Amino acid sequence: MATSKSGENQVCIGMLVYDHPGVMMKITGMFARRGFNISNISVGHSERPGFSRITIMAEGDEATIEQIIKQLHKLIDVVKVQHLDPQRTTMREASLVKVNVKDNQARQEIMTLVEIYKGKVIDVTSKTMTLEIVGTQRKVDSFIDLISEIGTIKEIARSGVLALYRGEESITLD
Repeated sequence: MATSKSGENQVCIGMLVYDHPGVMMKITGMFARRGFNISNISVGHSERPGFSRITIMAEGDEATIEQIIKQLHKLIDVVKVQHLDPQRTTMREASLVKVNVKDNQARQEIMTLVEIYKGKVIDVTSKTMTLEIVGTQRKVDSFIDLISEIGTIKEIARSGVLALYRGEESITLD
């Protein structure tokens, strides 16, 4: 388990759900009714038509996390739920960061930092740069902290964690 900025344990939960309107509302509604906290959430179509894959980073002590998983199993639209062990899971997050650039020296420093973090410069204007960074939450957080020392951050958009088991293990219908 990781620890969030608030000091709570943070876990990654992977789900396979039916892909139709209202599923996200039922899941987030369950979290809200029970007072569980979601630190981030991502959802997208899965490898099978009619199903979506949801990844949730949730916060709480071990008893809370156990309750979250039990409650998710009870939801009709949730087909499979699994606590994703960080030691056996590949986790990545994508982030777009728009930063104000004051001069050419700052622009060069930003480009050097982007290169070190294996990121991409997505857009450049005379006063701003939009940067893409993909990696672990810690890598993205680290990049944001460092880039804010060079230029003023204007906007940040983060995807939320995407996660899959490593190797043969999967959350699938098979």
